[in-house]
Amino acid sequence: MARPRSFDEERALDAAMHAFWVNGYEATSTQDLCEATGLGRSSIYNTFTSKHDLFRRSLTRYMETMNAGQTEILEDAELSATERVRALLARVIEGDLEQRENGHSIGCLTVNTTVELAGRDPEAAGMLERDLAARLTVLRATIRTGQLDGDITTERDADTLARFVNAIIGGMRVSAQAGADRAALRAIAETALDALAVR
Repeated sequence: MARPRSFDEERALDAAMHAFWVNGYEATSTQDLCEATGLGRSSIYNTFTSKHDLFRRSLTRYMETMNAGQTEILEDAELSATERVRALLARVIEGDLEQRENGHSIGCLTVNTTVELAGRDPEAAGMLERDLAARLTVLRATIRTGQLDGDITTERDADTLARFVNAIIGGMRVSAQAGADRAALRAIAETALDALAVR
């Protein structure tokens, strides 16, 4: 019979996720993970197999959490499509302002991982590709709805506009990491919304 674990695995996973989020994959040492989770080295490896496995699970958890929040906003039928995109951008801004250390946002674990690992870690690249496809599907559907309702421009197709909004979000996250304040982030969001508006 398996011995019950004497720690909260979900809490440990959240702590590891935050460590990777702040420091990146390469710069997060096993000792950093021990300190973040409160676990010994053997407990980490017995539970999560390897640093890479722990990172994979942390990234999965992050993606699932972020996508659930995004989907909830973008599928809110009580709001127009433009209002949904506005609410999503507002959530990005508030999230980045809440996740600050030393005056700078810690950004987005997905964006950070894309920059650090996508070109040299096939497993991470596959996870990021699937995550992007899922996010674009929801964005595309919202934009298409807005186009049909006359709420969003039809000068570009829904896929192009979905990719544009996704790129804006990534850019806002990087700008927040560089120290952009609320006013600067709101100006970026408003410019993006202007680009979606019907002329």
